[in-house]
Amino acid sequence: MEALWGTGILNHPFYWSFFAAYCLIYTFGYLVVFRNWSPKHRPEASSCFISFVHGTPAAVMAMTAIMAAPGGWEFEAPNTYFQSIVLDYSIAYFTVDLLHYIIFYPGDYLFIAHHLATLFVFITCRYLVFHGALAILVLLVLAELTSFCQNVWTLAKMHKAESVVAAKVYDYLSPPFFSLYTVARGFLGPLFFYKMSIFYLSGKARNVMSWWISLSWILVVGTAISVSILWVVDHWLELFRERTTKEEKKAI
Repeated sequence: MEALWGTGILNHPFYWSFFAAYCLIYTFGYLVVFRNWSPKHRPEASSCFISFVHGTPAAVMAMTAIMAAPGGWEFEAPNTYFQSIVLDYSIAYFTVDLLHYIIFYPGDYLFIAHHLATLFVFITCRYLVFHGALAILVLLVLAELTSFCQNVWTLAKMHKAESVVAAKVYDYLSPPFFSLYTVARGFLGPLFFYKMSIFYLSGKARNVMSWWISLSWILVVGTAISVSILWVVDHWLELFRERTTKEEKKAI
């Protein structure tokens, strides 16, 4: 653990630069971009704002870092310099967004737990074992593949009562967004998780990371994927109920 604090987070300039940038972007979103939004929605909208900055860029950088790695698709390969920067970029984002939830939504235990678990995996990969970034970055790509659509959808959902345009965006975007989310989190995610789990359970990575690290990664990732599947199923059902209610009202 000495490596984690002694030579890791506390002394790494990229992390602190990204952290400061996300804090400034969040503040700009809260005080300027969404200044006319209701106090109820301003914090969540500002969270979406920094997610725009993180999501798609992180996915592109992660894919680039994966393809450029000299070790190829090896789960136990040491983290490259660029992979480490991508991890710093995401760690900084999740730290700021975690602070957002702790300050504004301290009762949202699910999201707080999600961010803490994500940070645990990212931080141990980046600052403790220095290996295994391939698996983490592939999962990051799959997670952030839907990020842009999810942020637009979330903003539209929050603002649909005050804006006809937002209501239309919410209605039109829901089916394709849920479909993309289902493919990424419901099919591709579990398939990769299965491959990742088989590798780490085989013990092939025991020379570069402790058993408790690899097993905790499996537990955290498996739980996150399960929660994502439950989330999208619940929203598909909600969408179906909304569409059914509208059709019934038209028929009257």
